[in-house]
Amino acid sequence: MSSPASAAPTGRKVGLLFGSFNPIHTGHLILAHFMATHTDLEEVWLIVSPQSPFKVGQEMLGENERLDLVQRAIANNDRLRVLDVEFIMPMPSYTIDTLDELRHQYPNHRFVLLMGEDNLPGLPRWKEAERILTENEIYVYPRPGVDATEVNARSGVRVVEAPLLDISATFVRECVRTGKSIRYLVPEAVEQQILTAGYWK
Repeated sequence: MSSPASAAPTGRKVGLLFGSFNPIHTGHLILAHFMATHTDLEEVWLIVSPQSPFKVGQEMLGENERLDLVQRAIANNDRLRVLDVEFIMPMPSYTIDTLDELRHQYPNHRFVLLMGEDNLPGLPRWKEAERILTENEIYVYPRPGVDATEVNARSGVRVVEAPLLDISATFVRECVRTGKSIRYLVPEAVEQQILTAGYWK
């Protein structure tokens, strides 16, 4: 598999958006592009997780199929990249291990974690959470019904007023299962592949 970021100049400040992307949807893409163009980040890399430790046992489209959908979604955006770095790592995937691997591969890059406000309260349960907080900047984006007051008080955590979009992959999958349109919920190329391949039917 390719490593799309290998040709990028050293010293870039890169945002990392982790996710199952099951499937990638418009909410993911607007967020990633906003972060790449409205902050000091030069790129955003979408890290496709083969297995999240918080989603063990959930039905998941194959990792290569999900990677393919992300590639189709960002094909014409030179500020976004997709990485399959976690595909060769032990499962389930832990953020700290992936960060260590990325630092090894790209020692001159500066990485910033992109995280929804709803995920921040659960961060203390993550593997080596304190090291994640002390070694990395975190850019937090709004989520419905979450108060950012406490977030603002944390050192190294920056709240970015990105567009708030309440679209979920679960909703997209349910639309596919029930034969409802997913137009505009996902890019056209992603919609075509989902319907052609019969995903979630």
